[in-house]
Amino acid sequence: MVAATTPGVTNARTALPPVADVDVCIVGAGPVGATLACRLAKEGIKVAIIDRADLQPMEHPDFDGRAYAIAAGPKKLLEEADVWDLLPLESCPIEEILVTDGRPGEPASSLFLEFTREDSTQPFGWMAEARALRVALNEALHANPNLTVLAPAEATVERKPEGATIRLHDGRVFQAALVVAADGRKSRLRSQAGIPLTKLSYGQTAIVCAIAHEFPHNNSALEHFLPAGPFAQLPMAGTESHPYLSAIVWSDKDGVAERFAALPDDVFAREIERRMGNTRLGKVTPVGRRWTYPLSAQYAQRYTDTRLLLVGDAAHGIHPIAGQGLNLGFRDIIALSDILITAHQNGEDFGAPALLARYQARCRPANMLMLAATDTLDRLFSNNNPVIRLARDLGIAGVHRLPGLRKAFVRHAMGL
Repeated sequence: MVAATTPGVTNARTALPPVADVDVCIVGAGPVGATLACRLAKEGIKVAIIDRADLQPMEHPDFDGRAYAIAAGPKKLLEEADVWDLLPLESCPIEEILVTDGRPGEPASSLFLEFTREDSTQPFGWMAEARALRVALNEALHANPNLTVLAPAEATVERKPEGATIRLHDGRVFQAALVVAADGRKSRLRSQAGIPLTKLSYGQTAIVCAIAHEFPHNNSALEHFLPAGPFAQLPMAGTESHPYLSAIVWSDKDGVAERFAALPDDVFAREIERRMGNTRLGKVTPVGRRWTYPLSAQYAQRYTDTRLLLVGDAAHGIHPIAGQGLNLGFRDIIALSDILITAHQNGEDFGAPALLARYQARCRPANMLMLAATDTLDRLFSNNNPVIRLARDLGIAGVHRLPGLRKAFVRHAMGL
């Protein structure tokens, strides 16, 4: 017996229309779950998506400083799901990435790694505001007759070898061949399926915000490694009031990061400038809210159970050091969409053990490799040991001088 989250129970049970049986029931309407729903429904697959929140209020109109770095492969997925063209705000291409090492208040090391336009035939990724992606997803979710949106809603899911029964707490019941857990890092579906979870703590907290700056970013991103944790600047599309904008993801020690995030704007801006390692953006000004997120990695021991698959943060969570967290979830969806669309065309059972095994075999090894890589990068770069600093500086400079290796890194990070 598995329970999907959500508050609130309606009393108007008799007035609610019945929910038709579906091929796939997705629990969680975040970017990963919602994109999967749109992609499958477009191919004629019957989908229901359940979320604890009312989706419309998630479309907060105010700029809040949060944005997603969306790689080329996931962008293609969003296009195929008819989501990308619905973005109400302009996205910004990432065409150059500078990787440096240093200490706060000091110029970056002269040994660096730079990915340029010559390393790819298209942008490495695109920066899309979180609120813009939410608006686009909400519109796409309600545009396909093959997709039933149940939000806000609460449900209990009973999974048996012959199928899954979803009982909404408003009294309605429907059947599904497959249940997809897209309900986040604290997934109740994963927990109640008895799937073990391994967690790795970093003792770091990320500060996420946006800044306006004096000079244009020229669609260039920065990953600057500091002893307390990595500092990233990601280019964003400007606005009328702030023509030059960037997103900041600044990792620092637990407790310290929260104190930095609470600083007055002028002091906070100076601390950001101290961590840039260069002056290419000029004077900076904080814009919008500041958000803090404790950083950890985690991974599920398996991605499957009877009639159940885990995707996105329900299956894995990694350090944001390479900006791959959401993209890793989208890669799950790229693989799962391919498997389910093929199964639909061939008349296969979506919940068959062999199909579930194909998904796990295709995704879990690559995800574990990415988790190991980001974990190693953080532990290698988030320290001030002079011997290790020299070795890593020589390492990134060596990669910079090998165009073939640079391009291989780029292709993998782009999800191509």
